[in-house]
Amino acid sequence: MKFSTTYIIYPDNKLLELAIENTLGKFAEELAEIATPDTRVAVADNFLYTRGNFEQHRFSSRILDRAHEALEGSLTDEYHDSDPLAWAETQNSLGNILAAKAQQLRDVELFEKAIECFKYALAEYDQEKSALDWAATQSNLATAKQALGRQLDSTKWLKEATDDYTSALLVYSRKETPEQWAVTMHQLGDTFHTYGKLLKGNRTFQKAVVAYKNALSEFDADNNAFELAATHNNCGAVLHHLAESEANPDRLEEAIRSYETALTVCLEQQLPIHLAVLCRVNRSTARGVLAELTKDSALAEEVADDFELIVECFSNVLQPLCLKHCNEQINKAKYTNNCV
Repeated sequence: MKFSTTYIIYPDNKLLELAIENTLGKFAEELAEIATPDTRVAVADNFLYTRGNFEQHRFSSRILDRAHEALEGSLTDEYHDSDPLAWAETQNSLGNILAAKAQQLRDVELFEKAIECFKYALAEYDQEKSALDWAATQSNLATAKQALGRQLDSTKWLKEATDDYTSALLVYSRKETPEQWAVTMHQLGDTFHTYGKLLKGNRTFQKAVVAYKNALSEFDADNNAFELAATHNNCGAVLHHLAESEANPDRLEEAIRSYETALTVCLEQQLPIHLAVLCRVNRSTARGVLAELTKDSALAEEVADDFELIVECFSNVLQPLCLKHCNEQINKAKYTNNCV
């Protein structure tokens, strides 16, 4: 079946930022000048948190090419023999930087090189003696595979990503490492959702819902506002698709409530306005599906009005394809209203 278009909000990739920080620590003089973004001109970024798994916000993207060269040149046999754990950490940093470049360029070969870097690092870490480093590397490996699987619509890479996140959760726990546990649960939910769309499998969607709800058990609005909003939104998206697969109005109502919670968090915590708008677009899309499924003409009319308001008031913060989606939904809702 053809699922509705929904908009996913991606979590911060703190491991990528750590990789850049570690690289700057090693090559400060060489890289410091190009690492700092140009903030002299304030430009609203309406795509923030929507580009994918390897978006970073603290550094200029110009650093990636130079960091790639510097790290790759440092990974000598002598370095490996003298300090294998430091060598593994450098492989982790290089893998994240390669994956960030791969996402920018949509380059499969760079993604595959990043995956190899993480595998080299894993070969040096012992799950018992270096548990947190081992788990972080498993998570890095999973995130690269998730991004590649999403780009290629590949069930193979997405299945491997779910396995690698699950391996990381052998170390991460809600009690001992709550932040890492919750973020990994969120990423596992994202992966199951994408995997489920390719499989058209309700069971995989249900696994995504469980993973998101696990993450939500740790996030709160005061300390994790962005993570809370993103997880509610993304949980709403998978509930939305599960509802369509089941033709289940109750699931759609649950999806709508999840989107509404995400929207409330965005507004109350003053997150970037385009995130709130995306949550609202998702909510209205789900309400349109509900109107069509229940043959509710009054709801269809409300949906058309809401999308018209979104286009009128927020077209400046919508991505072009999202704006096109909103206009299509207006026509669809009006058609539903006329046909009921």
